Amino acid sequence: MTTSTPPVKPAYRKRRWRWMDVQEQLTGFLFVAPAMIVISVFGLFPIFYALYMSSFKWRVRKGSFIRFGNYEKAMGDWRAVALFIFGFLLLALAYWVWTKALRSRHDGKLLAGIMTALALMGAGWGIMTGWQQMLASGDDNFLNALPITVFYALGTVPAEIGIALVLAYLLYQKIRGQELFRMIYFLPYITPAVAAAVVFRTIFNPRKTSLANQFLSWIGLETQRWLFEPKPFLNVMFGTHLEGLKAGPSMALVAVIFFGVWTYVGYNTVIFLAGLGSIPHDLYEAAEIDGADRWQSFRNITLPLLSPVTFYLALIAFIGTFKAFNHLYVMRSPAALGTVDTTSLVIFDTFYKANQFGYATAQAIILFLIILALTLVQSKVFGEKVFYG
Repeated sequence: MTTSTPPVKPAYRKRRWRWMDVQEQLTGFLFVAPAMIVISVFGLFPIFYALYMSSFKWRVRKGSFIRFGNYEKAMGDWRAVALFIFGFLLLALAYWVWTKALRSRHDGKLLAGIMTALALMGAGWGIMTGWQQMLASGDDNFLNALPITVFYALGTVPAEIGIALVLAYLLYQKIRGQELFRMIYFLPYITPAVAAAVVFRTIFNPRKTSLANQFLSWIGLETQRWLFEPKPFLNVMFGTHLEGLKAGPSMALVAVIFFGVWTYVGYNTVIFLAGLGSIPHDLYEAAEIDGADRWQSFRNITLPLLSPVTFYLALIAFIGTFKAFNHLYVMRSPAALGTVDTTSLVIFDTFYKANQFGYATAQAIILFLIILALTLVQSKVFGEKVFYG
């Protein structure tokens, strides 16, 4: 009985297939190469060059190598910065312990509550103590710009998203002039920021004849200085005597917040309208058959299915507010005593007016790290609550 041996494949076929794989990979790299070149030249190279500049005492001309001297100048003592960051880590630990305790079916919520309370107390002490030490040893202009930026973001983003959601829900109904209203609400977004900021600077003029002061007179309130008022908004409007971070944004910054909300409400409305159009109408019909009213349908159907859109808009809006510059530069006034100077404006002044290029790049990198950290926190905290259907 003879056994037949299987035929041996020629070696040239393997080499041929390998060469074809290489050709496919080279073709793919050639298609990707233009985008990689553009991103590398205009995106990655400036970042790495900024890192290089931030390690030098660079003022018009390249100076001596100072390692992390620019970062220490901006943020202050490294021990204070470490204590400040440690406070936020304790805050994250408290959030993790509490959320894990809520999801767990086992006993031990009392212990988790105690641990959460202790972590929150430690976080509050670390953040406040570290911040005070940073202010004592760091750059006051840069550090004071950080809470101003946070106030601007917290005052702008929730308001513009909330108003846009209501407007989108109303415009999605069958009303007359629907397309006209959509166009009107979207116009502020496409209006040049500098021109619109000049108009708002006129609206919030401290004169009694300005549009904002005429509105206050019409409702029985006193006229205000608006963009020229450095006092906190709560102290001016409600007669409180708060100080520090508890006082909140200044009157001038609130006027700028009005501009930010006015600008981006239309854009968010259009995005929300696109999200509403993707929700199946059968869900509303089924809810109506089950006896749900409009509010119940909005709460249990519209809001959950719009959560991906809301998450996207909130993420993009927070990044945009931390990088905002044009309208803030036009609307700020020396009379506001720096209460409108966000981080981007301080970086610009350091770079353009003071000609401290290395120090300005260090400030820009710190801002980049802050935006990156906030983006990661938003993705972790709010991303888990997004309902994708």
